[in-house]
Amino acid sequence: MSTLHSMRRHLTLGLLGLCLGHLPAATQASDSWSHYGGDPGNRQYSALDQIHRGNVEALTLAWRYDSAHGAELPASSELQVNPIVVDGVLYGRNPLHNVFAVEAATGRELWTFEPSAEYAGMSNMRGVTWWGNDEGGRILFTTGHYLMALDAATGKPIEDFGEAGRVDLRHGLDRDPETVSLNVPSPGVIHDNLIILGSAVTESAGAAPGDIRAFDVRSGEHVWSFRTVPAAGEFGAETWPEGARQTHGGANAWAGLSIDRERGIVYAPTGSPAPDFDGSGRKGANLFGNTLLALDANTGERIWHFQTVHHDLWDRDLSSAPTLVDLRRGSETLHLVAQASKEGVVYLLDRLTGEPLWPIPEVAVPGSDIPGSYSYPTQPRVELPEAFARREMSVDDLTDINEKAHTHALKQWQEAQDFAFMRPPGLQKSVLLPGFYGGANWGGGAYDPDSGLYYINAMNAPNIIRMEAVEVNRGSSMGVGEFVFRQHCSGCHGLDLAGFYPYAPPLKNVHETLDKREALEVVAAGRGRMMPFNHLSRHEREAVVDYLFAFSAGELKPEPADAAVEKETIHVFAGYTDFVDDRYYPAVKPPWGTLNAIDLKSGKRLWEVPLGEYAELTAEGVPQTGTRNFGGPVVTAGGLLIIAATSDEKLRIFDKHTGEQLWEYQLPAAGYATPATYSIDGRQYIVITCSGGKLGTPTGDAYLAFALPETSQAW
Repeated sequence: MSTLHSMRRHLTLGLLGLCLGHLPAATQASDSWSHYGGDPGNRQYSALDQIHRGNVEALTLAWRYDSAHGAELPASSELQVNPIVVDGVLYGRNPLHNVFAVEAATGRELWTFEPSAEYAGMSNMRGVTWWGNDEGGRILFTTGHYLMALDAATGKPIEDFGEAGRVDLRHGLDRDPETVSLNVPSPGVIHDNLIILGSAVTESAGAAPGDIRAFDVRSGEHVWSFRTVPAAGEFGAETWPEGARQTHGGANAWAGLSIDRERGIVYAPTGSPAPDFDGSGRKGANLFGNTLLALDANTGERIWHFQTVHHDLWDRDLSSAPTLVDLRRGSETLHLVAQASKEGVVYLLDRLTGEPLWPIPEVAVPGSDIPGSYSYPTQPRVELPEAFARREMSVDDLTDINEKAHTHALKQWQEAQDFAFMRPPGLQKSVLLPGFYGGANWGGGAYDPDSGLYYINAMNAPNIIRMEAVEVNRGSSMGVGEFVFRQHCSGCHGLDLAGFYPYAPPLKNVHETLDKREALEVVAAGRGRMMPFNHLSRHEREAVVDYLFAFSAGELKPEPADAAVEKETIHVFAGYTDFVDDRYYPAVKPPWGTLNAIDLKSGKRLWEVPLGEYAELTAEGVPQTGTRNFGGPVVTAGGLLIIAATSDEKLRIFDKHTGEQLWEYQLPAAGYATPATYSIDGRQYIVITCSGGKLGTPTGDAYLAFALPETSQAW
């Protein structure tokens, strides 16, 4: 349903705005922010310089838009939107899955569109996509497993797009659509009249394949697909067991895409094959999991690929859209693609051939100690550009903020195996650094074409990783429920139902908080961060709910089992355990969150500064530590580096040359999003989505825009 709040045709698209959907990144109008990441190449760069190092301290709040209008927000809301600005209008999402348009100069609402509740999906939406021609503009977005199109001027659905105004993305994946669990958190990219999308799928057994797909922006018609889990006879099929296309999934590009429109190449970074952590059923390198793909944007044909992790056992997804880089080095210009990783390194590749700018050797890594398991014998290891996060650790690196914290960390360290690069998860604990969330995550990096510097925020927060051998018997209903729980649920909610703060809630009292009908709906449809588990049969869903309720109530009882069904031992992920001290701070020496500058000409990291602050530690005399962070930076021609991302709920601006902090603002909720900057009538604005909801912080729905005072002499 569309609600118009203004009849003004403020959204009438001029010729410049209409062309924005088709211009290469280098020629984008500098006063707009017309794409997720700023431009088709995801550079997160603006040529605007009205706000600069000399006047940034005068920044003031220009407007605030409370996108949910006071409605109750989902407890697990994670609004991660990088809004777009086209022809003076800002488009975004709210935590209730609505799409909206506001005047970019004032924040005055122009329209909102509320999708039907049945379409709602996960809450971690990152934006929308704009397309236009001489007949008008469209806003394309996804909600749940649907792709939809709206009239950019009115917010009304395009009724002849797909079927009844929507495209069901569960179709076309060589699976029964009713069993496919899928959504698209990151906006698609435009090439001519195509929108090209990745997806998010479940990360457990039975996941759908993560194919890259293109659809006609006018009709919604499916145009092409690239199979990330190859079918028999296709390139890469030999890196999987026979028939893997029908039995395995994942390898999906959930983090977003980038496109070189001039050359017609789309770049897609993929995540790990499913299931995460357990590779026993998918022997081989598993192309095209953990791979940067270069595809022909017109046909979907593979041009080249580079796999960053073979046979992933660590959930080392490529977690951000790549950055297209034109780098002047000496007398030549190099056309490159920079891909940040959870491993804390940047893969810098020729974007026409996929060849690394500097050699990336394959190094031997430890093997798996789990009986019957499989691990790949070597892995790529980037040495240049230099790492922007820590990836080595010894006892000397344990936290030293106080003696109690160190003692707590040391005890856990002594229980773990010796640290090693890419050690597979085993039956004994091991330390994973960077942790499950990186390194880098979906915020990615910002590239300054004037200097050749690449800026990226990072985390140095380790995890404990372990597999557990579990004996199950599927000869009874309760045994089936236990099997499903161990395979699909325990990694997030814990083998003991205790959950893993702050990522997944406990289920110890689920029998008191939900009835079985409600629990079945959550399992089938998902909630908050949890994907739907509709790939499970109804019998499996009912069995796991029965098991959870009995476990939660302390009423698990042995059941007579079918004697013909033998007990089996499975190895399951023991959960997302943070390696932390006694107060839940990371168990390594600070800094735990950083902002970094890397010279792509030399590969050298020029500087690192802490990003974020725990005020309580500062009060104890601990130097600034940085915090875990989600969201990316923006770099400008005004010498600024703009970023929120931190759990202390601040927006900060740094000197891009030195890393010196120049300005900060306390937000109403944490800005787990990438900012945008644009200019209206000669006035530059910086806008940030204040979402909260992650890392245990309160949720929010506000968009805040900052500018220099209108009376300022500075502009």
